[in-house]
Amino acid sequence: MTQSPARIHMRYLEPHGHLGSTFGDDPFGRFAERFARAFGTPKFLAVQTGLVFIWLILNAAHVTGFDPYPFILLNLAFSTQAAYAAPMILLAQTRQSERDRQWTEADARHREEISDAILTLLRQNTELTQQVHDMAEQIEGLTREVHGRVVSTS
Repeated sequence: MTQSPARIHMRYLEPHGHLGSTFGDDPFGRFAERFARAFGTPKFLAVQTGLVFIWLILNAAHVTGFDPYPFILLNLAFSTQAAYAAPMILLAQTRQSERDRQWTEADARHREEISDAILTLLRQNTELTQQVHDMAEQIEGLTREVHGRVVSTS
């Protein structure tokens, strides 16, 4: 089974996949995150704007009489929405920042591991280069010795 290049690139994060939020993965926290994400979408804003216009038109034209001008009930609905939205958005942001912090720490640990591996490879390369140099000097010395014996016997 082959993995996509993006998946292979992210393989070092797999050991940290279990990291969750400090606040846990309870149902309320997940709901708050979904809620916060939905509040920021153009679809939500368009639907809410449409509902407010319908509310205003129906009540201003006296088609329905449940919230006459100055639209106190609409004001209460917006206040209630804001009272619940702000803490849930903050909770979602806090959970996301905690996840980002954990991923950043995992990335930093991975970079340290790579740095250590590179330093180890460089040391090994230096040792091998020194061994090759020493062997080349031995070969040169043996070549001179053999050449000297061949030349002196002829």
